[in-house]
Amino acid sequence: MIRENLLTPEQLLPKFMAVVVIILVGGTAIASEPTAPRSYDGMPDGARDYAAFVQLWDDFLFWQDPQNAGKDKSLVDVAGLETDVYPDYSAAAIHARLQELREFQRRLEEFAVVGWPVDQQVEFLAVRAKIDEEEFTLRVSRPWARDPGFYVDRMLRPAFTELPVTGAALAELERQLDAIPGLAAQGRSNLTDVAADYADLAIFNLSNADGVGHGFPYRAEPPPGVLGWYDDLLERARRQQPGLVARIEVAKAAVESFRDWLIESRPDMTANAGVGKDAFDWYLKHVKLMPYTSDEIVTLGQRELDRLWAMYALERHRNRELPEIELSGSAEEYQGRIDAADAAIRQFLVDEEIITIPDYIGELATNVPWIVRDGGPNFWEQIQFRDPTPDHLHAVIPGHRFDAVVERNNPHPVRGRLTDGARAEGWAVYLEEAVMNAGLLDDRPRVRELIYLFGIFRAARMPADVWLQTNVMTAEEVADYWIERVPYLDRDVARVDAEIYLRRPPGYGLGYTTGMLQMQSLLAERRRQLGDAFSLKDFHDEIMAAGRLPLSLIHWEMTGNAEAIAALWTREPLPAESAL
Repeated sequence: MIRENLLTPEQLLPKFMAVVVIILVGGTAIASEPTAPRSYDGMPDGARDYAAFVQLWDDFLFWQDPQNAGKDKSLVDVAGLETDVYPDYSAAAIHARLQELREFQRRLEEFAVVGWPVDQQVEFLAVRAKIDEEEFTLRVSRPWARDPGFYVDRMLRPAFTELPVTGAALAELERQLDAIPGLAAQGRSNLTDVAADYADLAIFNLSNADGVGHGFPYRAEPPPGVLGWYDDLLERARRQQPGLVARIEVAKAAVESFRDWLIESRPDMTANAGVGKDAFDWYLKHVKLMPYTSDEIVTLGQRELDRLWAMYALERHRNRELPEIELSGSAEEYQGRIDAADAAIRQFLVDEEIITIPDYIGELATNVPWIVRDGGPNFWEQIQFRDPTPDHLHAVIPGHRFDAVVERNNPHPVRGRLTDGARAEGWAVYLEEAVMNAGLLDDRPRVRELIYLFGIFRAARMPADVWLQTNVMTAEEVADYWIERVPYLDRDVARVDAEIYLRRPPGYGLGYTTGMLQMQSLLAERRRQLGDAFSLKDFHDEIMAAGRLPLSLIHWEMTGNAEAIAALWTREPLPAESAL
């Protein structure tokens, strides 16, 4: 369980948010140069103040998701629209929503950004990028028109419900089940431009188990796809809550009908799944705020893949006389390894002054449950069951779960309610090798090999993500590319990962390693700036205090180097071919 206490503004918004950054080194205060406002071509020079800007952000979050304004949104909801199971995705509704979005974009030009301090200018760009992402979804990605899985995801949700349910939970389940036939009908009406990859993935997922668990409850023998989960729900309802059986049968019949329609219509579903090179490059610049083009990301990814393979080969040679790490033999042994990894990491972070662990950080759940599979462990389990340390650094502490708790305790009206995927994943990937190189695994050299194996898979995602979005490769071809280059990688994990990074908002897959490279660049520049006054702990604490903004913005704010963001102020229109 995660123990959460409230964090005070004084704890969360330290010197980083001030005009002068103060770093305490041996009791001596060393100040950087003040970060005065800057003006760039394209920067709004209106009359409205920062308070009005915060109100716009409030309004946008509520418009985007009234039920969960300001909260983390589900990554399954690839549209970024309301999370209701049966909203209106008709062409008329989407057009109306686009017009509403135009009003937010118009309001953005009214602010006096030229005179704001750098920290507020940074927040302006971050918010504008989120609004631009919404436009990209409405005009380019359009999953309600291009991806049958958009509807399959929503059909699946009720089947995971644990029975019996009563009260409000029962009413919600009944509402969701009753909505399935209408949702299926809307899908058949709206899916007018279906991509071949999307169709094949949806058909597969309706009738097949992936054995991986991305978004699914873990089962040693998972039901066969969405329809299998409905059979499972029916069986449980007959035993535990017979009053639901009729509703479930009607919902399942609608899902079956949707599957049959997809199979029948598949020959005509031939569109490309990727958004295309021009649109993707626009997205990388204006939404992800990346300092790289798609071509540059491919080159960087291939170079990083080679580097990590070379380091893995050298580490294997260095450890050739040492025994291999054996897989855990039982759930109890595995839990013991998790507990040992957690204790070792926490102690190392404190002893070596890596990062501050706030008092409100308690126990944090791990990522991979114990499962015995007939075909042996999958890729993630091959690593995790040997030693949980690599994934614990990435996903638990000081990675994702630690990062998320800090964010939830952030009272800042903008930074506490904004998350960038490349910042979140880049931070987590950076930690794997960074903490290892700081000395964590000096006494466990074989675990260093596992760190490099994780890095190899994440680096391989970088070019593949570009190729998916620019229609150079299909999802199946990407899976083949990965399997040839990533040790232990199995077909199920490769297919599911290809699906995830094809169907999520563009650029998520490349964000892992690209974000890590941005983290390394920031670390290097900050160390050069501060010299011997540099403190790794202060550096990491400043990253936490900055919030989960795009790393190009954090780089500018921490270093004063605006090279990567100067061109971002002039907003270019979406490519003409992307318009509705």
